[in-house]
Amino acid sequence: ESVSGASVYFITPEDGATVTNPIRIEFGIESMSVVPAGVDEPFSGHHHLLIDTQLPPLNQPIPADANHIHFGDGSSSTEVTLEPGEHTLLLLLGDHRHVPHDPPVTSQTITITVE
Repeated sequence: ESVSGASVYFITPEDGATVTNPIRIEFGIESMSVVPAGVDEPFSGHHHLLIDTQLPPLNQPIPADANHIHFGDGSSSTEVTLEPGEHTLLLLLGDHRHVPHDPPVTSQTITITVE
C-alpha cells in the first residue's frame, strides 16, 4: 500500500539532459521511505530503474533484466553506461516482494541523450 500523493523522482539527470558515460543517476522520494528488499515496513519500498521500457504489469513482481534494474539494497543512486543516443528513464517503487504498490508510485518518464 502506498501513501496518497507519494512520489519518486529523478534528482539527476534532468529531463532533456545531454550526458556522457558513466551516467550518474540519483533518485528522490516523497511521503514514503526507502528500505531494502525483504523488509516489510508500512509505506516503504525500494527503487527500480526502468530504462527504455514501459511500466510492467503492476500486479506482479517487477522483472529483473537489462531494462529493469533493482535496487534491493535500498540505495538511491547508481551509475549506468548506455549506448549513445536517446534513452528514456522511469522510476518505479517496489514493495518488499518487488511488487509495485497500489496505487503505484512512479516518476515521470524522462528522456536523456547520451553523447
